[in-house]
Amino acid sequence: MGCGLRKLEEPEDSSPGKIYSTLRRPQVETKTDTVYEYVLLDFSLEGSRPTVQFLSSLCELPQALQPYYTQGYVLAALHPIILSVGRTRALPCSLLYRAVLTRQRPSKHALTRVHSAPLLRVEEWPLPGESLTSDTVRALIDRVNCNARGGVRFVGSVLQQAGGARCNGRVASPRRSCRSPPHTPPGDRDVEDGGYSPDLRLLVLFHTWAPGCAPLMEPLASCYHQGALSMRVSRKGHVVSGLEADWLELTAAYYRKGWSLVDSFVYWDTPKGDPVPRSLEGLFVYEERSPAPPANDTIVVEQWTVIEGSDVKTDYGPLLHTLAEFGWLLTCVLPTPIIRHDSEGNLATKQVVFLQRPVKSSLIRHNSQ
Repeated sequence: MGCGLRKLEEPEDSSPGKIYSTLRRPQVETKTDTVYEYVLLDFSLEGSRPTVQFLSSLCELPQALQPYYTQGYVLAALHPIILSVGRTRALPCSLLYRAVLTRQRPSKHALTRVHSAPLLRVEEWPLPGESLTSDTVRALIDRVNCNARGGVRFVGSVLQQAGGARCNGRVASPRRSCRSPPHTPPGDRDVEDGGYSPDLRLLVLFHTWAPGCAPLMEPLASCYHQGALSMRVSRKGHVVSGLEADWLELTAAYYRKGWSLVDSFVYWDTPKGDPVPRSLEGLFVYEERSPAPPANDTIVVEQWTVIEGSDVKTDYGPLLHTLAEFGWLLTCVLPTPIIRHDSEGNLATKQVVFLQRPVKSSLIRHNSQ
């Protein structure tokens, strides 16, 4: 049936990455009616470079991506390239972010969709305390569902570190049309009253449609659910240096329902004074659409990204472009704080990439025989 999950090698290994899938390689490379195209863009909050565009805030992302949206691309994932969790000081390129955009390859025989391009919206939600907790994330998912009932689609989120620039110089208040459930991140008044850190903020991304411009061929009714995320970790002091996770086992039941994995939260931080754990927990966020689409196969890639100077030298891009030819859609990238130096002294960090594709009926018949 599926590829067996191999034990991860130690962080010092030189392999570019590991691939796990519910399919064997010949089935992974089976052509489908859908072919995707991807654009990978890097943004920095600390200055522009030849291959990196400067943004004073990630809230400027909709304007920066608008030229691609007019070409039919949409944002599939946004993630920091470097996580400095557990370190006494931020690493170089800690304010470097990757945006992955995708679109279906235009076909000469396909009908042109009119007035279906979404708009990217970014909201800033202040968070309580100094780190994410399971209660906070569950409240965030409740609030995402509250927004989704208004006809928007959740794209993902990025946790903002202290000191970053804010949208319009202030924390965004909740939409008045959406009442916040208990323990949901509050608006400006609650931040001023205390209990919520003005420096710990979640940037939440949605796709919206102008009135009368919603896609006719895709349902907008979406609901978001949490799923378990657990991994075994090795550490050097308080710093995570390696991880193991049964990615296929964790996600299989949700993919069989036809749900899409769209975001993830990991509680990387260890409270001061607590024993250093050998495992970490978190939550996946899955999107359920109505009516339910077919079940999905999945590919999970653990990939090393190498940064030379201040530019990305090696990453999951080439593999992503190859899989796009076989109809694989990227839906989520989980950055990790696993960082090392390669033989040339460049920074390398591990990221986990999740892709999905509807189960092909011919493969179902083959596997059931």
